[in-house]
Amino acid sequence: MTASTQTLRIRAIRSIPLFGESPKGGWSAEIKPEDTIHALIAVHTDGGPIGYGSVFTDARLVAAGLKVLEPLFLGENALEPARVSEKLHQNSFWMGRGGTLTHTISGIDIALWDILGKVTGMSVGRLVGGRHRERVQPYCSLLMEEPKRMYDVIAEYRAKGFTAFKIGWGPFGRAMDAKLDDAIVGAARAAAGDKARLFVDAGASDAYWPHGLKWALRTAEMLKDHDVGWFEEALKPDAIDDFVELRRQSPVPIAGGEVLTRRQAFLPWLARGAFDIVQPDVTKVGGLSEQRRIAWLAEEFGVKYVGHGWNTALGVAADLQLATALPNVDLVEFIGGSPYVDGITAEPFRLDAEGWLEIPDKPGLGVEIDRARLARYTDDPSPLFA
Repeated sequence: MTASTQTLRIRAIRSIPLFGESPKGGWSAEIKPEDTIHALIAVHTDGGPIGYGSVFTDARLVAAGLKVLEPLFLGENALEPARVSEKLHQNSFWMGRGGTLTHTISGIDIALWDILGKVTGMSVGRLVGGRHRERVQPYCSLLMEEPKRMYDVIAEYRAKGFTAFKIGWGPFGRAMDAKLDDAIVGAARAAAGDKARLFVDAGASDAYWPHGLKWALRTAEMLKDHDVGWFEEALKPDAIDDFVELRRQSPVPIAGGEVLTRRQAFLPWLARGAFDIVQPDVTKVGGLSEQRRIAWLAEEFGVKYVGHGWNTALGVAADLQLATALPNVDLVEFIGGSPYVDGITAEPFRLDAEGWLEIPDKPGLGVEIDRARLARYTDDPSPLFA
């Protein structure tokens, strides 16, 4: 970096919604075509590159968050992502910690790291920790279906090259039928094959989850019989005491944490031993700066880190960069069939012959937004560009 590029001022930050083809969430209140649960962010500078980020929340909240944060980021140095993001956290605490503003800062932070990488000619992974690996295994994240349909869906994505799968939400637990739950998981295992990695997500952060600790314990025993690698969101998201007990008794590893935001919120869950695997979402917790700190904190407690930035191509790109920058990462989440992952970049992610993803080593996040393709999923993509 030359002396002339040591300062690059933020002149504007813009956002756009993604809607029209949001994949089903399996939620009680299902996503409608006109709903926007994902937003993209662009940080514009005074003469430098544009940086891009992603936020997992309603785009109307992101637009409001940017307006509130604008006095804090305008004119700031875009080449200091961790400092600028912390400034935004520290000076907005009184408006609520962990909600809309934290989500919005997530996208800003990712975009600032993207800029720093582009200016220095280095990938974000090299900047935040180095290159521990060149590729990583993605697990294909799919909704639960009735057993026959579940088998067919897993078989479809196995044919596309995936070798790890996660099934979640949908009728699992909701149908109040333990035999159906068993049959769904059994169908997924049969379709995936004995050698594939299989994970199960109950989705207990959904509205009015009907089960508690005893259901989770019985279900964990069933999952063991299908060689399930972890049991995710098995309990309501605030039931920390039950999570601690479930982890103590469960024969399969317990995963969670996607609903937590801010690094401080993760500390009691890690300190008390509530998780075997922690899953912070880079597009919600405060961005790459916060995600890295959470991952290192988890390492100190002997808890495995797996990122949850599955929701857009930019979220996946951020998770890939952290997957190389951290020493013990072997998985990234990859939602199956989402146009917001597969359909907005110039070069979509592609599996190699073994079903793994190469981690880009290009400047910044290593992906390029395709304006024409993006226009299919938003009314006006122009705020993201020059």
